[in-house]
Amino acid sequence: MNELHDPTDLRECPIGIFDSGVGGLTVYRALHDRLPNERFVYLGDTARVPYGTKSLETVERYALENSRFLASLGIKLLVVACNTASALALPSIRREVGSDVVGVIGPGGRKAIDVADCDHPRIGVIATEATVASNAYAEAVRRSCEEAIVEQAACPLFVPLAEEGWTHEAETYSIAERYLAGMRSFQPNALVLGCTHYPILKDVIQQTVGQSVKLIDSGEATAEEVEALLLEKELFSLTTTLGPRSLCDDLDHFYVTDAAERFARVAERFLGSPPSKLEAIEVYGQDSLG
Repeated sequence: MNELHDPTDLRECPIGIFDSGVGGLTVYRALHDRLPNERFVYLGDTARVPYGTKSLETVERYALENSRFLASLGIKLLVVACNTASALALPSIRREVGSDVVGVIGPGGRKAIDVADCDHPRIGVIATEATVASNAYAEAVRRSCEEAIVEQAACPLFVPLAEEGWTHEAETYSIAERYLAGMRSFQPNALVLGCTHYPILKDVIQQTVGQSVKLIDSGEATAEEVEALLLEKELFSLTTTLGPRSLCDDLDHFYVTDAAERFARVAERFLGSPPSKLEAIEVYGQDSLG
């Protein structure tokens, strides 16, 4: 993945993350918390969000341009935090930039089966309409356990509610009740939060479906698998920090393709602080890595 830069020590290169917008910040947070000695570069393609309404060909093109940009920075591993890109473009990304690419759907599906811990698990998936329509999570769950019973529900309004910071308003609980009544009747052993925005509403979702349902944060599941991959490839950074690092500190670099000020505001809602390093760039027409 790093042919362009030939770094002297791949272990000290950053981990790249891209999303169609701000939702992938929850994946960044999970990675940051689990891997405090690693540096990250994050790209939010805010000029072209949402991806869920685009064709397969368009999503692939956007995802490849994002991947090429991050690869050009000399990353050691790429995390595709966007559920739509993970569902539709992961094979193309891997062909383009190498095998060290981790999406969010596979880890989320595998984690759901792991925590359900029974022979015939009942797995719920909530996601955007596009991700539900792709059946990517259902397929990921069944690859891990053929006997799994999967129920899916689209919750599109959860995205703007999360971005507005409406995490405990009466309206949010009312919308959650409407979206999740069928899921509560299904009584899943585990419920996959299949959109990167949804962990922001975790308390509302948990209260609505019931405390006995185990919620699966795909970002946290992805961070676990990234940690395992770094161990397998012997790519852990050898740099140690003096005490815990803050989210969005100046060791991590954030890029957006538009609306940097709005990104910073939403980042502060999601993470508690705005990015120290935030830069607007263009990724359109990124050349192939060859």
